Amino acid sequence: GVDEGMAGRAVALAFPERVARRRGGGYLMASGTQARLPEGSRLHTAPWLAIAIADRPAGSASARIRQAVAIDEATARLAITPVTEDEVEWRTPPGERRGDVSARRVERLGAIELSATPLKNADVREAILYGLRTEDLLTWTKQAKDLRDRLAFCHRAVGPPWPSMDALIDLADQWLEPELSRARRRADLERIDVAAALKRLIPWSERLDRTAPERVEVPSGSQIRVDYSGEQPVLAVKLQELFGWEKTPEIAGVPVLVHLLSPAGRPVAVTADLASFWREGYRSVRAELRGRYPKHPWPDDPLSAPPTRRTNRSRT
Repeated sequence: GVDEGMAGRAVALAFPERVARRRGGGYLMASGTQARLPEGSRLHTAPWLAIAIADRPAGSASARIRQAVAIDEATARLAITPVTEDEVEWRTPPGERRGDVSARRVERLGAIELSATPLKNADVREAILYGLRTEDLLTWTKQAKDLRDRLAFCHRAVGPPWPSMDALIDLADQWLEPELSRARRRADLERIDVAAALKRLIPWSERLDRTAPERVEVPSGSQIRVDYSGEQPVLAVKLQELFGWEKTPEIAGVPVLVHLLSPAGRPVAVTADLASFWREGYRSVRAELRGRYPKHPWPDDPLSAPPTRRTNRSRT
């Protein structure tokens, strides 16, 4: 009745921070504190309360409501002036691992959210950058990873003007534009062609294929792909294709680590010094594999033998 309405107004105006709205099985006060009514309270269904007395039991996450009056939203708005704010953030819903941009105009009474409407043309750049820093949002294809490895090698081997790949998000302005400015949400970032974007980091005065070639031609004529994912570039190639190759190749002054493969494509030796392998390691590899792969050439002198991709039979 009238008395209850007046009492509610009086309590709300006296303790505005204890105005509370029903949320889940309890209430959220304007101060941000969670609160619960005692079991069996007749106020359980009230959407709004003005709480006169509450305490917090030791170790409890929420306050215990001792005395309260039901009020309506108009009384709550009388006690606390609503504030409207534009909120643009990267938001990860509770219990989920994947976040997204949240751009909303929110009306609040203290910590209590009254309403929220989507913001159409918000500046979401900071939220997007936060998402990039905290989650793996970009789609790294094999092509993109290989390019990143090549660029990282150029930075290690040559230094400037080749950029470091360690803090790519800090360089976002240099390589993720204009896609970054156009992105409004997670899905826009996941669609970016990362390999194409990374090419923007190649210094204009340099040539990637000259500094860190994608493939190296070996004596057999094969063009073998170089793996730049480790500290040293790696060339994995069948031993017979390297006959006559005495000097280990270098890329940007760094010796290539050669993985010599059996005819079945399994590693039989790893060396950064081919000359010493032919001198010291080849003999034992030849002794071990000659019987297993009799169709392939295993010459006494690998340095004077013709390199080949073929078996003995197909060469005659």
